[in-house]
Amino acid sequence: MATQVKPIPDGYHTITPYIVVDDAERIIRFMKDAFGAQPVFEPMMRPDGKVMHAEFKIGTSIVMIADSSERAKATSTMLYLYVPNVDAVYQMALKAGATSVMEPMDQFYGDRSGGVKDPAGNHWHIGTHIEDVSPTELKKRAAEMMKQQHKVA
Repeated sequence: MATQVKPIPDGYHTITPYIVVDDAERIIRFMKDAFGAQPVFEPMMRPDGKVMHAEFKIGTSIVMIADSSERAKATSTMLYLYVPNVDAVYQMALKAGATSVMEPMDQFYGDRSGGVKDPAGNHWHIGTHIEDVSPTELKKRAAEMMKQQHKVA
């Protein structure tokens, strides 16, 4: 009798990011150095020496990665990464080869966040939740922020 297989494997979420890049080994090194990524599924290589598939755990989430191919072209994406200390992780990402998109700062929605771009062009928005904001207060703050942005423009 066959065992019941879980439709979502242990340790995975309903949505799992899968990034396809040129030079996956470089981005794997970046994820390890910047975010402490731990291998879940070591890189499986194609005959041409490129990464066919690999999986890494960052915090509580799995990120899948592969080198681009004829079937799967490289694309850039944006990922939001929650961490205990956004400022420290932002600095680690810069040291690991990222370029700054936005220095960490307190946001109206209750996170302190900043962003970097990795060597493949993926945007990693890094945040630490610092305040629970009610939906009513969030709408009020968003409207105020939009008003301030229009004054600047």
